[in-house]
Amino acid sequence: MFAVVHAGAAGAGFQSISIPSPNGAPMQVDIWYPSPAPVATRNMGVITQDVAIGAAVEGSRLPLIVFSHGTGGFGLSHYDTALALANAGFVVAALTHPGDNYADRSRSVDIMARPKHVSGAIDYMLGTWQGRTSLAPGRIGILGHSAGAFTALVNIGGIPDLTLISTHCKAHPSDFACTLLSQNKDQLPQISTVPTKALHDVRIGAAVIAAPALGFTFGATGLHGVDVPVQLWRAEDDVLLPHPWYAEAVRTSLPKQPDYHSVAKAGHFDFLAPCSAKLSSLAPQICTNGNGFDRELFHRRFNSDVVSFFTKALSPG
Repeated sequence: MFAVVHAGAAGAGFQSISIPSPNGAPMQVDIWYPSPAPVATRNMGVITQDVAIGAAVEGSRLPLIVFSHGTGGFGLSHYDTALALANAGFVVAALTHPGDNYADRSRSVDIMARPKHVSGAIDYMLGTWQGRTSLAPGRIGILGHSAGAFTALVNIGGIPDLTLISTHCKAHPSDFACTLLSQNKDQLPQISTVPTKALHDVRIGAAVIAAPALGFTFGATGLHGVDVPVQLWRAEDDVLLPHPWYAEAVRTSLPKQPDYHSVAKAGHFDFLAPCSAKLSSLAPQICTNGNGFDRELFHRRFNSDVVSFFTKALSPG
């Protein structure tokens, strides 16, 4: 890791820590937050960001946003959005879901374990994190992409009917979720139990949902228990989660109209941070959708809209 210090430039503090997950396995959490310390350019493998490593937290009664990445992602998948939020006065805690990340996909089908990871991270941030006294327990949001968006929907009160997956996949076997399940048949018993409201974390007061996986599993009524503001994003050229079974299914099931954004020419992975040259060479399939979509330009809008949404939805008043 190298660092180039920017003299006098304050911005986001950053920590990367390991905490116990609900089942006891270690869970990586990357944390961004407002800080008065000078930032430095840090090379972190496939990404580079300007942060102050381990710096002090600045502010009080800060809102907390938890990030849940998609299948095969990690805590830095949406680092640019995390930086935008931290620079706007938010604390961000981004999980790397155990068993469903770029280095370990051994439990990628066990999607109902994910909401417990989120609640465990909130427990840690409010009860153990060294900057916990700077947080406002009543101002908590969640941002999720793909499987992380499904996770967020469950955390805010959604109750999916996972028995609908089999029927859907018979009709749409090429959908990403269906191919994932067909490649992991040994894990299928893990998704057989229909969850209950026990996974609803009432501490979460707002959600950004981007390209939600398994949107169809909520049916007509599975999201009727959601009573918090939702910002919903759909990529119009999403070939992994094709219209109308995913984002559209969520939009029509929510009891209140979400802050809805349909992004022309965007693909499924365009909600991820713009790729570095290194990541583009290692994983080109997640870095471009082939139609010339300008992800960097889009993220200026996306990050601004996310910050504005959470600022309004989690206002202290």
